[in-house]
Amino acid sequence: MFVNQLSVFIENREGRLEKVLDILKQNNINIISLSLADSSDFGLLRMIVSNPEEGKNALKEAGFSAMLTDILVIKLDHVSGSLQGLVKILSDNSVNVEYMYGLSIDGDNATVVLKASDLTTAAKLLKDEGAI
Repeated sequence: MFVNQLSVFIENREGRLEKVLDILKQNNINIISLSLADSSDFGLLRMIVSNPEEGKNALKEAGFSAMLTDILVIKLDHVSGSLQGLVKILSDNSVNVEYMYGLSIDGDNATVVLKASDLTTAAKLLKDEGAI
């Protein structure tokens, strides 16, 4: 399923993450999933939120660099090799996985967020192979 992901560039210093989260709270935006990656100076916060457009606008008004990106959310069987099989389908068809992170785990399924070089082709390939 295609979803809009909210990405925010934040300085890697005390209080900046809290400020982003406070802005989202003040705008009644719920975080469904997040991933935070850092470098020495900046962090990249990727989130699936209840209202991505409103979240982006609120953060931009507060001076943060925020953008929306289309990603795929894919449910996988919770068994060894499921993720490798999904990635193999893409790799065999020259679709690059740019990044991926886990969204949630219940007893039966694992869910991953996937950004690929060509999301439309990735979605079609995975659907044709019964992976989504």
